[in-house]
Amino acid sequence: MLYSRYFIPTTKETPSDAEVVSHQLMLRAGMIRKLASGIYNYLPLGLRSIRKFENIVREEMNKADAIEMLMPNVQPAELWEESGRWAFYGKELLRFKDRKEAEFCMGPTHEEVITDMVRREIKSYRQMPVNFYQVQTKFRDEIRPRFGLMRGREFIMKDAYSFDVDSSAADLSYDKMYNAYMRIFERCGLNFRAVEADTGSIGGSSSHEFMVLADSGEDAIVSCDSCRYAANVEKAESPLFTDKSEAGSEPLQKVATPDMKAIVDVAGFLNLSTDKTVKALVYASEKGDFVLALLRGDHELNELKLKNYLGWEDIQMATEEQILACTGSPVGFLGPIGLKQDITVVADRVVRGMSNFVVGANEKDQHYINANIGRDFELSSYADIRSVEAGDACPRCASGKLEMWRGIEVGHVFKLGTKYSKALNATYLDANGKEQIIFMGCYGIGIGRTVAAAIEQNHDENGIILPVAIAPFQCSVVAVNTKDSGVMAAAEEIYLNLEKLGCEVLFDDRDERPGVKFKDNDLIGIPYRIVVGSKGLAEGKVEVKVRSTGEVISLALEEVTQAVKSMIDAALAHKE
Repeated sequence: MLYSRYFIPTTKETPSDAEVVSHQLMLRAGMIRKLASGIYNYLPLGLRSIRKFENIVREEMNKADAIEMLMPNVQPAELWEESGRWAFYGKELLRFKDRKEAEFCMGPTHEEVITDMVRREIKSYRQMPVNFYQVQTKFRDEIRPRFGLMRGREFIMKDAYSFDVDSSAADLSYDKMYNAYMRIFERCGLNFRAVEADTGSIGGSSSHEFMVLADSGEDAIVSCDSCRYAANVEKAESPLFTDKSEAGSEPLQKVATPDMKAIVDVAGFLNLSTDKTVKALVYASEKGDFVLALLRGDHELNELKLKNYLGWEDIQMATEEQILACTGSPVGFLGPIGLKQDITVVADRVVRGMSNFVVGANEKDQHYINANIGRDFELSSYADIRSVEAGDACPRCASGKLEMWRGIEVGHVFKLGTKYSKALNATYLDANGKEQIIFMGCYGIGIGRTVAAAIEQNHDENGIILPVAIAPFQCSVVAVNTKDSGVMAAAEEIYLNLEKLGCEVLFDDRDERPGVKFKDNDLIGIPYRIVVGSKGLAEGKVEVKVRSTGEVISLALEEVTQAVKSMIDAALAHKE
């Protein structure tokens, strides 16, 4: 491809509305342009990277026996009403009416549509297992679209849906997709983790998110430094603690703690460490239920864990008025002893091993010291309700410690079970002719989001450093002086020879200063840059710059094409 005949509208200035690196660089490199809030044109350079990633996805999905199809983006409301998500999905679902006043939505996902198709076509156990996938544009009306392709309203997604006869068979389909996703992101040369995650609005029994590690990631994740355990912080399990051997024997005492509302202040006033205290938090459900959660003073509550443990659809911190009404305590002095009302009390598992600790006395400026469970108050239950911390023991292996990362979600796999098939009555006849509910799984990858995440992970002060597998071009040939016929002839010969070898080459034949060409090549992230200049040619040499390392290699003119081809092959080979 000749640079002079291609369309790469690079810019020097960083757009003021671009907050993250990938958004800034994709705009500056001429990969995307904004049309409306959260909606972008994919320009030729950006589309090349997106199509290359799509091809990797397709190859691995096909290897995993998934079958490609394409579903409509416009979906009828009645399908969403059948599944129960028409109201539940909220304002992110873009709804509209056609000329006949029939209600529709722009598809943010396709569980309803694919389940409707399968219930019409799949009738027998002999037709399963089967997995359908598509690469298609979705629309979610985000309240605050931001970060370019990282969180847009319209985006390209690969979504797949598996259908099986029972839970065990569905587990096999899930594992097959999990392994396919591992291969996809490995082939892209990305540093990522597959983490246990909450199922969210999609639903189902369990799920994994695939996170590209980057400092700008919106999600906090943990992973073990010894085994493969990894999880979203919201889902991460805290390690079990050994039960205390015996209850504390010190007598319960009420002590004055004037104006000491914060745990750190109470502990300091009593000359204790915060891990000798227990804090109490009151949460409410949308139905008006209340729970008192107890945690060690230096730990933080994980609201999602608490919500899931209680089985609530929604959870929010109680207001000061609600806290006073159900406990009799002002905020800052809340504790489990002498509650005004009989409410559920759930303690984190760590609290099980504590004795003679400090708790609020449900009275202004008062705390108890030497409190003990069983002797001084009773619990409803223990549960894992705290947020994990760096350095915690791994909940899976004996030797590992948890490390904290920031991650960008680029893929998500779900075990749906019968959530949608039961709602839409998707059934089949088993070997005995008995009607059974189909078991499902669903599997998504953000196509443009993955390219943006790769840039977040791979860049420097000069621009993009995309891995070879998804770079728009694998290499470039830069003619330093286009007015020198010898330089142009040598550069063109290298360009044509690389193309014959199957390399994706950008020939920078523009009549521009060398510095401009070098900056543009670095900005758009060309992995290998071959520089042809009159000085080098006089010695029969050209220079090859490796974008990822900055290394500059001097090669003989007759060796350069095969050498660059070998570099590209080596970069791709260990990712296959």
